[in-house]
Amino acid sequence: MKIKKGDLVKILSGDDKGKTAKVLKAFPALNKVLVEGINTIKRHQRPTREGQKGQIVERPMPVNVSNVALAK
Repeated sequence: MKIKKGDLVKILSGDDKGKTAKVLKAFPALNKVLVEGINTIKRHQRPTREGQKGQIVERPMPVNVSNVALAK
């Protein structure tokens, strides 16, 4: 896998096609990368303490390496 943490990549397919972003983490065994602000999902989070409210948190999910290319 040629893409590493800190590289600038361009998204080739999906909802975020054409966007350029930085790689936060690489998963070579899974052939995936975590890209900042790309492929985000919403997760509902329970309140951690009594009196707090639950919330909706957006988290980036890994993208397959075949869907990204190094940006120049």
